[in-house]
Amino acid sequence: MTDLNALSARELAARIRSGAIGAVDVVGETLDRVIRMNPKVNAIVQNCGADALAEAEALDARIASGRPVGPLAGVPVTIKVLSDQKGYASTNSCQIYSDVIATQDTPFLRHMRQKDAIVIGRTNTPAFSYRWFTTNDFYGATRNPHHDGLTAGGSSGGAGAAIATGMGHIAHGTDIAGSIRYPAYACGIQGLRPTPGRVPMFNHSGADRGIGPQLMAVSGPLARRVDDLRLGLEGMAGYAPDDVWSAPVPLIGPAYRRRVALVTHPGGMDTAPRIVADLERAAQMFREAGWQVDVPAVVPDMREAVELQIDLWLSDDHATKLDAAQREGDAGAIALLTHYADHAAQIDVKRFGELFIRRAALIRAWRAFLADYPVVLMPNCAELPFRQDQDLEGSDMIAHLWDVMLPQIAIPVLGIPAISIASDVQDGVPSGVQLVCPPWREDICLDAGEILERGFGFPGLVS
Repeated sequence: MTDLNALSARELAARIRSGAIGAVDVVGETLDRVIRMNPKVNAIVQNCGADALAEAEALDARIASGRPVGPLAGVPVTIKVLSDQKGYASTNSCQIYSDVIATQDTPFLRHMRQKDAIVIGRTNTPAFSYRWFTTNDFYGATRNPHHDGLTAGGSSGGAGAAIATGMGHIAHGTDIAGSIRYPAYACGIQGLRPTPGRVPMFNHSGADRGIGPQLMAVSGPLARRVDDLRLGLEGMAGYAPDDVWSAPVPLIGPAYRRRVALVTHPGGMDTAPRIVADLERAAQMFREAGWQVDVPAVVPDMREAVELQIDLWLSDDHATKLDAAQREGDAGAIALLTHYADHAAQIDVKRFGELFIRRAALIRAWRAFLADYPVVLMPNCAELPFRQDQDLEGSDMIAHLWDVMLPQIAIPVLGIPAISIASDVQDGVPSGVQLVCPPWREDICLDAGEILERGFGFPGLVS
């Protein structure tokens, strides 16, 4: 049988639709790879194998009968354990939520199933998905496929590790402070954070989320190829009535100017030399592709967006968050929330109103900048991937990590899409760059990302 991971998701679906490869064979081979690879990284923590094989058998029968099937026909995918999947626990990697069994799929998963994707497993997160380190006391730690001493990223670290090791072609992730882009960066793959409202999500197993997550949290794809991100986005996106923020915006926008802003030190941060070199290499790739690359003298503020992120997400209803973390007993969640407890205590109704006024001003400034520069080339982080559980090294370290993660944290506040593109892996340490684009222009992210993918090369598969 053809090496499945040598095929893009689009190529794989086409072969399944044509009958050249059976969906049962694809799912079976993928599950065999999970058996071989998952013990090394602990990425998939809820196995969906039996359901996946049954769905594959039904799909093969439909194809044999000549009935139409969708563009994701038989493509093996993974879903993060915080999202509703009928019949499975939406645990968010917390023991206290182990009995929260979904009775229906979250809307983006409905869309993927309608296009005939097949879920082969559900992936690990940090408890409550608060951290850039995917460790918890319920499922254990997800390990970086390239280097045991490094984080696989978070909170979609299980998704990133699954893709890097070939356990599925497309992984679902979520992102409120870098939880798609940073695992992609740390695992040496590609990851797309869409515009809020592009990919509908709502867990019928729980209550509506607070205002910060409603405004900033998104679902999106991780993959080894940019075209797989494109297909994954096509599969997830679309209007859904149960997500009050979802919008039926076309996936392809009007023609745009091929102009890039190179920003190597956003917010004045001290970007590591290897990352700066990656950015310079990427800028040259754009030039060689005929794009104009500028180094703007002035870039809109990003640092204030981090403060707004803390207030809108971590500080809002802080006491309830901390109580849940303490009931779970998770050291990472407790450390983060305790670090920002004094900050949260200063939030009142007046301050909460001020947050939205300032957020509007920041968004307006960035939208104006993106009108001139449809692509902003910047770091994912000021540093190479962190040591595993580096955030447990004390309050000063938490403050440091939140400082160097400025490019991850600020983007969700601004309501714009971004893509993380892998550059290479040196001595087991991945690196990459980030592209930021105007709202609803994921197509620009993907077009530009493919230019860099051709230049950097496709991320390698970890075996």
